[in-house]
Amino acid sequence: MEKSIINRGCPDFERLLKGKYHKFHGVIMAFHIRVSSSRWKRWSDLIFCFNLPVVIFCLILFAYQSLSAEEHEEIITTHGISTFGDLKYPPDFESFDYVNPQAPKGGNMSVWGFGTFDSLNPFIIKGNPIHISYMKIAFDTLMTQSDDEPDARYGLLAKSITYPVPNKEWVIFDLREEATFSDGSPVTADDVVFSFESLKTQGSPTYQLSFQNIETAEAISPSRVKFTFKKGSHTRDLPVIAGSIPIFSKAHFSDKNFDESSIEPILASGPYVIEKAEPGQFAVFRRNDDYWAADLPVNKGRNNFDTIKVIYYTDYTVAFEGFKGGDYDFREEYYSKLWATGYTFPEIESGKIIRETITDGKPSGAQGYWINLRREKFSDPRVREAIVLAFNFEWSNKTLFYDAYKRTDSFWENSFLQAEGLPSEEELVLLNPLRGQIPESVFTEVAYTPPQADPDKLADRKMLRKAGKLLDKAGWFLVDGFRQNESGERLEITFLSEGESSARIITPFIENLKALGIEASIYSPDPAQIQLLEKNYDFDITSRRYSFSLTPGPSMRSIFGSDSAELPGSNNISGVANPAVDKLIDALESAKTRDELNVAVKALDRVIRSLHIWVPAWYSGSHRIAYRNIYSHPDNLPPYALGEMSLWWYDQEKAQKHNQTD
Repeated sequence: MEKSIINRGCPDFERLLKGKYHKFHGVIMAFHIRVSSSRWKRWSDLIFCFNLPVVIFCLILFAYQSLSAEEHEEIITTHGISTFGDLKYPPDFESFDYVNPQAPKGGNMSVWGFGTFDSLNPFIIKGNPIHISYMKIAFDTLMTQSDDEPDARYGLLAKSITYPVPNKEWVIFDLREEATFSDGSPVTADDVVFSFESLKTQGSPTYQLSFQNIETAEAISPSRVKFTFKKGSHTRDLPVIAGSIPIFSKAHFSDKNFDESSIEPILASGPYVIEKAEPGQFAVFRRNDDYWAADLPVNKGRNNFDTIKVIYYTDYTVAFEGFKGGDYDFREEYYSKLWATGYTFPEIESGKIIRETITDGKPSGAQGYWINLRREKFSDPRVREAIVLAFNFEWSNKTLFYDAYKRTDSFWENSFLQAEGLPSEEELVLLNPLRGQIPESVFTEVAYTPPQADPDKLADRKMLRKAGKLLDKAGWFLVDGFRQNESGERLEITFLSEGESSARIITPFIENLKALGIEASIYSPDPAQIQLLEKNYDFDITSRRYSFSLTPGPSMRSIFGSDSAELPGSNNISGVANPAVDKLIDALESAKTRDELNVAVKALDRVIRSLHIWVPAWYSGSHRIAYRNIYSHPDNLPPYALGEMSLWWYDQEKAQKHNQTD
């Protein structure tokens, strides 16, 4: 990380900085950055090209304002940024440690996607778009993440980032002059501003909520863009958020609306372009041979495949048969029964298909059955806890999952961020002011973990008795074998299910719910209908998995914040709208150190778990993958990414052996 001054090439200005007037360094910097983005810019350029007395005269005019605002700030210009701590990689690094810099280019990677799509714009709410994880390879950002650091970003479209510390009230990105879109047109600051404003005003709720504390984006030159953050906002994560915006071409949208779903590909700014796409069938991405950033240190050893093909299926079992039949070559297995019993076909035995288990260093994710709190019948947390008790994970793990999983209880499962035991003294500093707004059990009991049920009996009577008492206390009494309230309404629950593989798990769950007197059923429409129902929150319970960052920030508002609870298409799938949760998200965002952040996340985890917004499911803590023996990957894969589409490569020698007849 280096201190830097914006040098406009004027000799007297340069001598001023290097000579005896160096003590004015901070004032000059503050002055020059201020006027460079204002109506005084032209005059500032002339002033700095005059002699030293003129410069000092200008400093007198502006010193009071500059010093009063920034006398305690230091201006930093650097090649990357980390939310906490130092960057691992220096300015002159040649490549990330976990890549193979000599990885050959060529070949095809083919994977499968679940569901369907009718749009190639995943950044808006309209339509059923192709999954954003695939489209990311078509769009560059100002900065890119390293996969062996929890919260570091390094320059990609931007060659440097400038910001004041400690407050980070604004940030300036200097774009690389050689940056272009896939059609060869230059990437400019105007494109960055257009991308930000389009996503903030017309993008999906995730973007709108993440950008709400970014006040403005301003092109202060064709290659420099400044983001200014709202006064009084928590600015710790905002430079990283600004640097993570996917960049689109303003000219591309001159004759079309950004917020309209379309099968027409958006002009790419990243290493891949969409070559062909058939809605609901497949999408083919082709590596751009003229990609301007191929040799940057952040891209060495990456983006190795000539093409990447995603083939869509609406059923897990059918997708598995497609893999066996050679329709695609790489599969991550999420179906424990298939992993335990299905991989016995000849190609496995001959070594033509490799099975591998790779440790996943990220938090294991919050997977479970999410309860729609917007519905009155689920408003009482005792009802929700009773539903949790009806799910016998231990029996399911033994009978259905071949003991492949562990029970999830935390939203940051299998990480140092999950709450454990009673609240610490540091957590109580945050929790005590919320007393009366959150369950008292937060203070008196260990962080909520579903009790262990009998693995040999689906209907664990102890659990069901406890669940029944909770329903009684909540006003849902057994009448003729059914739970009903004082108004005579029966307690009915419908699970939104993706198909047979999901139904086999939900069906035993439903048996226990029926034993409690709850009328429960499964609804399994087509994937497009499921997406629509979830987008409009028209469901009782649905399944979903979130994978949270080790450095969570404003994104938590789109999942647990009150502002997102009623926004169609937001990630707040359960509809959490709790002022106490909002305050803990505030504490999380305002944390100044890693220790403070850890405390705030544990307090948040503890409180949300106590609200019983979901039925926690299971996790494995690893990637279970199978692939044809035509690929290779780095020996030292990073902890925070599997990287099959970005770090792996097509191995010609293996492919030749694979294609030989037995």
